[in-house]
Amino acid sequence: MAIPKEKLFSDLFKNFLEIDPHLEAVIVSDREGFVIAGEKREDVDIELISVLTALINPILERIRDEFAFKLRTSSSFDTDQYRLLFISIDENITLSIVLSNIGSVDSISPYAYFLAEKVAQIVFGSEGDNIQISIPNFQVELDPDSDSRKIKDQIYQMRLDSGGRYRFKFVIIGDHMVGKTSIIRRFVENKFATDYRATIGLNILTHKLEFYGNEIIFSLWDIGAQEFFKRFRKTYYQGVQASFIVFDLTNKDSFINIKKWFNELKELIGSREIPIVVVGNKSDLSGTRKIDYQFAIKLVNELANETFEGGISYIETSALTGENIEDAFSLIAYHYIIRSKAIEEEKVKQEFMNQINLILKQQGKLRISFITENPFWSPGLQILNETNELCECEKVQDDKENRNYEYSNGLIVKNFIYDSFDVSDSDGVFIIFDARDKEKIDSKWKEVVLNIVAQLNENKVALIGIRVSEKTDWSNIIEDFEINKYLEKKMVSVLFFKIGMEYRLEIYDQLQIMLSAILDS
Repeated sequence: MAIPKEKLFSDLFKNFLEIDPHLEAVIVSDREGFVIAGEKREDVDIELISVLTALINPILERIRDEFAFKLRTSSSFDTDQYRLLFISIDENITLSIVLSNIGSVDSISPYAYFLAEKVAQIVFGSEGDNIQISIPNFQVELDPDSDSRKIKDQIYQMRLDSGGRYRFKFVIIGDHMVGKTSIIRRFVENKFATDYRATIGLNILTHKLEFYGNEIIFSLWDIGAQEFFKRFRKTYYQGVQASFIVFDLTNKDSFINIKKWFNELKELIGSREIPIVVVGNKSDLSGTRKIDYQFAIKLVNELANETFEGGISYIETSALTGENIEDAFSLIAYHYIIRSKAIEEEKVKQEFMNQINLILKQQGKLRISFITENPFWSPGLQILNETNELCECEKVQDDKENRNYEYSNGLIVKNFIYDSFDVSDSDGVFIIFDARDKEKIDSKWKEVVLNIVAQLNENKVALIGIRVSEKTDWSNIIEDFEINKYLEKKMVSVLFFKIGMEYRLEIYDQLQIMLSAILDS
């Protein structure tokens, strides 16, 4: 069964037209000007396609004469109404992108080459190919203050335990014909294509990997090696969190160029340090091998000594046989998780501790109480005590119903269970309810929350964390509490939030919100 080309083209082009309001149409045509596929905006005049088809023929002749249709040649052309960008897919097929006359060809170009690669995959695709047609938002990637970038720079669980979910952007770079796309295809589809076709600028795939009981979600960016695309690579590198640098074990030049790719990556991502795996591909071609294992290890060690602390490893693979392919991705996942854990946990702890110290400077004391159903599972208490670990604990009470820690810097941390608590002197209270297998809340939960509100002094804060699953109806859960009328009678801040799989990071975030509210009170 052939791939559904018509539907893929339609969905791909619709996605593409959504990225910029100045995009008017997309056309794929052959060298005679025959339209193979196309899409336009709904509000564009229906005659646009026929007008553009008439325009394309002489423009194609100009491109053929000027560039001899070199692969991935591009050209732009302006009319009174439109700006047109052309990219050759091969010697017979051209991608034409139509913008309004105020559209920016420069801002669209990184997307255009990504689109060209997807067009080529559809045109030359065969049964079983995995063609993903979502369009990345490069502008979000470029904005260092965006929520997307913030999420990309966070880890989703603070420890490498089972049951975690990690997601990161991962680039694969290296010379022509070293097997970058083949490695990805073997990993994603467990297939190997014998016919070589260079990546047109950029290909992006998403794939999952189970790793020691954790779900690893790779956003795989296969970046074209042509020098022409270097001007776009800075855009494509933005937000990257890990990288393969691939070379061909039978090609000495591709090995020598590892350092060039390494330096380009460092230059274009700025001061950030990311985990890297150098991959020697085509290990199946032992008879023509030019680079031995120890020689490659020596180079990797030299790169690691260039004050690069992201973590660098070496592995040899065969995209043809599949040897070590999954291990290579597991290796980069391991580096990413461990590196992220060390950096992000330290960063979050420091920010958290700064807030605590600021409150202590203002108030002299800070009293935080945690309330849990199970006295032996109190992640908020654990996080706060870990954050404040450099301060001496002067007084400890640790029994089943009441755990009390008083520190030399003035921080007082308590933990109670639902049935017995006194939070009347607390600046903030944090309670956790488990609603993962429930359609409605336990009647006791509302009583506990109302008791907290009654005990707290004015301008104090209560965080209500509710553990949820994908099936939990959050709206119903919140409606069941019905505490607004009680809050109107007392100036106490009550904040509800979800606790999912990645609870440690979520709890850190919410505790910081609590501290901010205490500072503002």
